[in-house]
Amino acid sequence: MAGFADPARGGPATVSGRGPGFVVIYRWRLHAGREPSFIAAWSTITELLRRDHGSLGSRLHRGIDGLWYGYAQWPSDEVRRRAFAAPVDPAASAQMRAAVAESLPELVLESVADYLVLADAADRQGRAFRP
Repeated sequence: MAGFADPARGGPATVSGRGPGFVVIYRWRLHAGREPSFIAAWSTITELLRRDHGSLGSRLHRGIDGLWYGYAQWPSDEVRRRAFAAPVDPAASAQMRAAVAESLPELVLESVADYLVLADAADRQGRAFRP
């Protein structure tokens, strides 16, 4: 893996051997046609958590299995618990719940190695993600 971090080979200029210590994967099956509403509400809540409650950010993914996945990074479980101690945005939370047909159990992960290149960092290095 050492070559992966070599900028001459297309890897990032700097990488951390470990990522954020606490990651949670959220999983949902959505009601058909409610995806735009879910994305809007998820985006509102995610931005508020990041801006005001210590979240390190999140990504939302749609799986080929029909599930939606939220990958959220936190400095610690304690920060996450404090963030959710009170509703972040009750209207956006209700909007998300209305779009969800099924919520699956959360998956809690501990980062042990991190070679993820963030899109804005890649752009600064001239390698922006292009779908």
